Amino acid sequence: MFVQTEVTPNPNSLKFLPGKKVSNSGPYEIINKDDFKNELVRNILSINGVESIFLGQDFISVNKNENFKWEEIKHIVISFINDFYADGKEFVIDDNIKNKDSNLNEIEEKIVKILEQKIRPAVARDGGDIKFKEFKDGVVKVQLQGSCSGCPSSTMTLKQGVQNLLCHYLPEVKEVIAIQ
Repeated sequence: MFVQTEVTPNPNSLKFLPGKKVSNSGPYEIINKDDFKNELVRNILSINGVESIFLGQDFISVNKNENFKWEEIKHIVISFINDFYADGKEFVIDDNIKNKDSNLNEIEEKIVKILEQKIRPAVARDGGDIKFKEFKDGVVKVQLQGSCSGCPSSTMTLKQGVQNLLCHYLPEVKEVIAIQ
């Protein structure tokens, strides 16, 4: 198996493409290895310098501490991914681990729909994700995950991309901010 890598706009994040399905449950970010029982997730999060991983449909984004170099981490991650899939496993996550919030009002549902259809695919190409958190008094709060979390260009993307798009389609939206 040949695991490809792609750089992301975040110099501390690298996107790993195993050429196999990664998540059947939608995107998922893991920061603490003890929160997740999967062998691959636990192994990658045990690597010195790795701070978090993000699982997309067909990729794994790994975020590292800025004090470490990719040369120290990359080959170990690739080895763990190869070992995981060589054991015959088909994907990293298959459980429905996401909590769907069905208590959204009409405007929140429209915001989520725009995020899902127009913004998430572009963000996923860079190895990240964006999640709706709240809409109140014209302000949309979102959480950036994966490569987008801590990315130097995420503020510009958020204001010039996400905010402009949401304001264009929904006059009720005045601002978009990222929260942790």
